[in-house]
Amino acid sequence: MKRKNGKTRAAALSVLAAAGLVAMKLAVGLATGSLGILSEALHSLLDFAAAAITLSAVKMSDKPADKEHNFGHGKIENFSALIEALLLFATCAWIVWEAARRLYLGNTEIEVGFWSFAVVSISILVDIGRSRSLMKAARKYKSQALEADALHFSTDILSSCVVLFGLICASMGFDSADSIAAIGVAIIVVIVSFRLSKRAVDSLLDKAPEGMREKISDIIRSTDGVIKSHDLRVRSNGGSNEIDVNIHVDPSLSILEAHEISDRIERAVRSKFGRSTINVHIEPECGSHEH
Repeated sequence: MKRKNGKTRAAALSVLAAAGLVAMKLAVGLATGSLGILSEALHSLLDFAAAAITLSAVKMSDKPADKEHNFGHGKIENFSALIEALLLFATCAWIVWEAARRLYLGNTEIEVGFWSFAVVSISILVDIGRSRSLMKAARKYKSQALEADALHFSTDILSSCVVLFGLICASMGFDSADSIAAIGVAIIVVIVSFRLSKRAVDSLLDKAPEGMREKISDIIRSTDGVIKSHDLRVRSNGGSNEIDVNIHVDPSLSILEAHEISDRIERAVRSKFGRSTINVHIEPECGSHEH
């Protein structure tokens, strides 16, 4: 329960922060005509949608397995991360289209004032705070959905800095810098979206987390009583891992002794990787084993 409440609290705070930023950026963007700020407002609107999806995902992902979902609901977090990435891709189309249209038509004049700089500066500070909070919760609870949100908002910091640069240039008479900055935001969003979508798809397709299989093999090899192992399979499932492996032990061991070897492997793996469902199949070592 503590784990679920911690994840939900982090996601809920992210939703509230996103809602506040949308309202603030939209008001200032419409008042000044800054495409950079308007693009940031749209970006924050999709942030709000993504944060809401993440909040729903983390609430559902810790539901226990049932008759229809025998392996639990952890994949909801991976699916949430994929939806978030797709929403970000959608943001880019409008930003690039509007920026290109303004540059082509020469309609780049904007009004730069105190509130233009204030809203972007506040946005940067808020994104720094929520990105750190989300990443801390993601690492504590092994949540891919929260990690995706944290990575997303860390890039918002960079995109806001690009917009701030555009406003500074516009205040010096280079109005087209605002539209160019907006395109810069779109490029950043595309890069981040691609990374998020790739990680989400890899998890949905049960790709083994990078380096985990090798590390688990090392743990098994170093466990006393294991003669050899084979058919190791690893996949992530939301905030947990699912691991299957066959090990060979001395056939003279009792069932209790063989089971103790299995328990040591499970304890070592969980100590290293956190929440994990581990199935260890024990076989007697009777000569060579064909793979």
